[in-house]
Amino acid sequence: MTLRLEHDGPVARLLIDRADKRNAVTLAMWQAVPGLLAQAAALPDLRVLVVQAARAGGAFCAGADIGEMLANRDDAVWQAANQAAMIAATGAIAAFGLPTIAFVDGEAVGAGCAVAMACDVRVATPAARLGVTPAKLGLVYPLADLARLVDLVGPGQARRLLFSAQLVDAAEARAIGLVETVADTPDALVAAMAAASRHSTRALKALVRRALAGQRAEDDQTGAEFLAAFAGADFAEGAAAFAARRAPQFRA
Repeated sequence: MTLRLEHDGPVARLLIDRADKRNAVTLAMWQAVPGLLAQAAALPDLRVLVVQAARAGGAFCAGADIGEMLANRDDAVWQAANQAAMIAATGAIAAFGLPTIAFVDGEAVGAGCAVAMACDVRVATPAARLGVTPAKLGLVYPLADLARLVDLVGPGQARRLLFSAQLVDAAEARAIGLVETVADTPDALVAAMAAASRHSTRALKALVRRALAGQRAEDDQTGAEFLAAFAGADFAEGAAAFAARRAPQFRA
């Protein structure tokens, strides 16, 4: 399979496995993403989802499959289906209820960069190169993906990346905010997120989404969630662990 889900305790991995095509994504792969994420969301013990290439040393994702796009350039029905599937796939990643990490080893270009940007956090290896390259192909970028780029790097850097179609290395991507961490492996961050309270991370992710949508003032729902947490089992365990100077053991 070119796209699959693997699960080990609190960690699930969405693996892109099409190394012979530099993990370029086909229509069928885009269409598979929401269903695989729904499977991940149903895992009762899940704490974090990692999106990564199945095989080390290649590309994270070279983008949409240009060969498939060229073969269907005169098929308006296919083009509409492909556009809808791409938007639905990155939207499903962005809307996933628990923390997500993109582990970018090698190239994340075009739609591949969009996949990474849809995750909550990006960890890049020193070998990573990232770029938003529709201007090299005479194409444009979906608005939701473009908005995520602007949220990450700001409008000036977004314009530079979009208008030049240049790739940036891991160090520059870290400097401008396109990735959060440069490391050989995401394991330390994955372990930290997997050990955190699922209740907290789910609620905090929803609050970040509200903030990105422009909300700044507390409302009845956010205020109630803040107060209700003090009566929760996770706060009881977290407080007990803090008092005992031990690591908390949160239940799924």
